[in-house]
Amino acid sequence: MESSRRTFLKKTAAASSAAIVAPTIISSKAFGANDRINAAVLGINGRGKNHISSLMNQENVKVTVLCDPDMNLLKERQTQFKETYNEDVALEQDLRRVMDDPDIDVVSIASPNHWHALTTIWACQAGKDVYVEKPGSHNIWEGRKMVEAAEKYDRIVQHGVQLRSSPAINEAIGLLRDGYIGNEYMARGLVFRWRPSIGDKGVSSVPEGIDYDLWTGPAQKRPFTENLVHYNWHWHWDYGNGDVGNQGIHETDLCMWGLDVGLPTKITSMGGKFLWDDAKEVPEVLTSVYKYPDEGKIIQFEVRPWCTNTEEGVTVGNIFYGDKGILVVDGYNKYQTYMGRERTLGQSGDDGGDAGTGMARGAGGTDGHFANFIEAVRKHDKSILNGPVETAHLASGLAHLGNIAYRLDRVLTFDPKAETFVDDPEADKMLGRDYREGFEVPETV
Repeated sequence: MESSRRTFLKKTAAASSAAIVAPTIISSKAFGANDRINAAVLGINGRGKNHISSLMNQENVKVTVLCDPDMNLLKERQTQFKETYNEDVALEQDLRRVMDDPDIDVVSIASPNHWHALTTIWACQAGKDVYVEKPGSHNIWEGRKMVEAAEKYDRIVQHGVQLRSSPAINEAIGLLRDGYIGNEYMARGLVFRWRPSIGDKGVSSVPEGIDYDLWTGPAQKRPFTENLVHYNWHWHWDYGNGDVGNQGIHETDLCMWGLDVGLPTKITSMGGKFLWDDAKEVPEVLTSVYKYPDEGKIIQFEVRPWCTNTEEGVTVGNIFYGDKGILVVDGYNKYQTYMGRERTLGQSGDDGGDAGTGMARGAGGTDGHFANFIEAVRKHDKSILNGPVETAHLASGLAHLGNIAYRLDRVLTFDPKAETFVDDPEADKMLGRDYREGFEVPETV
């Protein structure tokens, strides 16, 4: 079965002055220690800037193409690239041309959420290895398709949850597995970020240099507004997933990893917009509860956007609860344990993150997570990935389930094996989305 990308290319080739040739599936390429890996960065406004620097910091890796629907941004990044590295870099607005370029070995994806899964699938089909920013998917159904594509085409796919590469956090997970805090029954995820009003800028004409059709991609096309491009798409359901599906994916992933669980069977969620009458569609405040009756475990997750207290000194991070103590992880790659009723300080660890910037250094930062990815690419060994594609599906899936429960305003029962709701067609409809013609995530990848 042809991919939707091939179908789209065939339909549009005749109308294009520079027709894109339908791709050929490429077999796995072996890399020696001295072979250069060529990379393309897709999406260069936010995290894409970090992707550029982290890839360029890897040995024998070179970013050769920058891709974004906004040519204005591309030219700006091209100038910065030349100033920083004294090297030229090619520019491309259409990611399909990147997929068809046989010289590109890996792609890193930092585009808006609604593009992540389809881009990953297209890259796998084109024989390229993938680093995909969180969340891996925009909905649960397409997340499973990402896993299927990586398996079918034998590709290396790393999810951008760099806590998985943190020595301190791996040490903390080891303590949880060894029963250091006793019978572990609950995890709490916290995302207390400063998220101001975005106002309502209304509809406007598309700025010169932006290919808005490509920016929209798989989503249903809306009239252009500055409330979407470039960052505030996070707060609109067609493109983003709110903060639980933004910053929160690091914490949903860690909740599941620390508790050693998959997707839950019971979900409830409540919240709303209480602060501003702006263009955001997602809730500003959101509290979700995920229950695992068979495992005797529960996850609580909370999003707050404004003035708040901390919890154990943490505003972004996780707290794990056992019958002997608690283990607290902050968002900057360090942990502390508190034991017993007296809260005696127990074992701790710290990678040396910077709470001022929210960035971790060393192995636990973006550079270290990319290093793990590149090592797996060179060895063509997905078993050594710290954040494999399954984490993209499951960590994102937990956020999606909370959002669905919020939008339906009721308790949901979910079957983790079938990845569908139990006798709930209304909820099942929200597991996927309607894709725009030419940008469909295929049923068979």
